[in-house]
Amino acid sequence: MAGGITDTGELYSPYVGLVYMFNLIVGTGALTMPKAFATAGWLVSLVLLMFLGFMSYMTTTFVVEAMAAANAQLRWKRMEKRKEDDEDEDSSSEVSDSDVLLQDGYERAETRPILSVQRRGSANIFEITERVEMGQMASMFFNKVGVNLFYFCIIIYLYGDLAIYAAAVPVSLMQVTCSVTGNHSCSVGDGTKYNDTDKCWGPIRRIDAYRLYLAAFTLLLGPFTFFNVQKTKYLQIMTSLMRWIAFILMIILALIRISRGQAEGHPSMAQLSGIRNLFGVCVYSFMCQHSLPSLITPISKKKHVNKLVLLDYILILAFYSLLSFTAIYCFRNDTLMDMYTLNFTNCEIISVAFIRYFLGLFPVFTISTNFPIIAVTLRNNWKTLFHREGGTYPWVVDRIVFPAITLIPPVLVAFCTHDLESLVGITGAYAGNGIQYLIPAFLAYCSRKDTQLVFGSGTVNKHLSPFRHSFWIVFVLIWGFSCFVFVTANIVLSESKL
Repeated sequence: MAGGITDTGELYSPYVGLVYMFNLIVGTGALTMPKAFATAGWLVSLVLLMFLGFMSYMTTTFVVEAMAAANAQLRWKRMEKRKEDDEDEDSSSEVSDSDVLLQDGYERAETRPILSVQRRGSANIFEITERVEMGQMASMFFNKVGVNLFYFCIIIYLYGDLAIYAAAVPVSLMQVTCSVTGNHSCSVGDGTKYNDTDKCWGPIRRIDAYRLYLAAFTLLLGPFTFFNVQKTKYLQIMTSLMRWIAFILMIILALIRISRGQAEGHPSMAQLSGIRNLFGVCVYSFMCQHSLPSLITPISKKKHVNKLVLLDYILILAFYSLLSFTAIYCFRNDTLMDMYTLNFTNCEIISVAFIRYFLGLFPVFTISTNFPIIAVTLRNNWKTLFHREGGTYPWVVDRIVFPAITLIPPVLVAFCTHDLESLVGITGAYAGNGIQYLIPAFLAYCSRKDTQLVFGSGTVNKHLSPFRHSFWIVFVLIWGFSCFVFVTANIVLSESKL
C-alpha cells in the first residue's frame, strides 16, 4: 500500500474490473451491518446508507482523477529527463568546454513551455497506465506534514482492521464451539443472552475460551507478520467463492422464514442513539479508496470507468439493503448477533448441520486468509513512514521491531474487547473517515493545483471527476470534519450517561 510504482499486472476488461471492485467492497464489514441497521432503525439506516454510498462514489472519482494526474506528472518528468540527457550529450560533444552554454542548457530545461509536451502527442498524457499507490500520490502532491498525516491515518485504519479480524475469528469459534457442547447445543441464534462469565466447557468460561482461541489465532497467523506473504490468485478465488455462497445462503434462508410467516423482527423507523455505530459500519463497508490503484490500473479500457464505478455502487447499495432488510425483519433486534452469520447456527432456523457450521465458521476461513496480508501491509507502511533517503534499518529493527509493533497492539485490543460492532464503528468513524473522505478530497485539490501549475490552466485531465467544481471538495471536507466532531460528541455524551 505504501511505496511507489509497482507492476500493473495482467490487464482485464472493464466488466471484470467491476466484479473485482464489487468483491473488494463487499467484505467482512457487511456482516456487522444488519445489527447496526436494527440499532439505528430502518428508515435512518436506509437514508444514511444511500448518502454514504454517494459520498464514497464521489471520493472514488477523486482518487481516479489523482491517479491520472500522478501518471501525467511521472510521464512528463521522464520526457523532460530524456530531453535533458539529449541536450547534455549534444552540448558536451560540440562545446564541452563552454560552461556558459551548459548553464544555458539547464536554464532552458527549467523554463521550457510545458505545452510542448502535449503538442508532441500526448493527448494520452493522463492515461492511467502505471500503478501509483496512495502513499506515492501523497508524496507527490502533499507537503511533509500532509504525508505524515496520511501515513498516520492509514496506519490507524489498518490497526483497527487487524483488531476487528483478531476479535472476529475467536468470537465465531467461541460461539460455535460453546453452543455445541453442554446444554447449549444449537442455541447460538435462539435469542439466549450469554455473559462472558457463563460456562463453556466444564470450568472453562466463555471469555476464557475466547482468549484461548485468540492466543491460538495469534500463534498460528502472527508469525506471517515477520515474513513477506502475497495473496495468490487461487486463494482470492476461493475466499470470494466462499463469501458469495455464505451471503446468498443467508439472504435465501431469511426470505424463506419471512415467506413462511416465521419472521420475528419488528424494526423501528429511527433510533438516533444507533447512528454512531451505523455511520462507522457504513464507512467501513464502502471502503475501497486505498485499493483503487491496484484495481483500476489493470483495466484495459478506462474511457467509461466512472460509469462502471457508479454501476458498482448501485449494485452494492441494493445488495446491502437486501441483506440488512431481510435480517431485521427475520430476526428480533435483541437476537441479531454482531457477526450476522452466527444467527444461522440455530437448529430451529437451519436443520442441516453442515450449513450451520459453514455459516458459523465462515468468518474464520475468510478472515484468516486476509489477516497476514493486512499485517504485512501495515508493517510496510511503518517502514515507509520512518524511511530516510539512502538509509537502511538494522536487522533487529527491520525483522523484529516493526513486525512486533504491527502485531501486538491489535491483539491487545482484541484481548480487552470482542465488541465487533463498536470496533467496526470506531475504526470506520475515525480512520475510515479520513481515508474515505478527507484524503481523496485533498488529493483531488492538490493534484488539480499541481496539474495547472505544470501543464497550464487550459489542460483538461481526461479522468477528471464528474464532481469537478471546487464546491464538492469543500463539501466533502466539511462533511468529513463534521463527522469527526459528531462521532466524538456522541461518544462523550454516551459515556457521561453511563
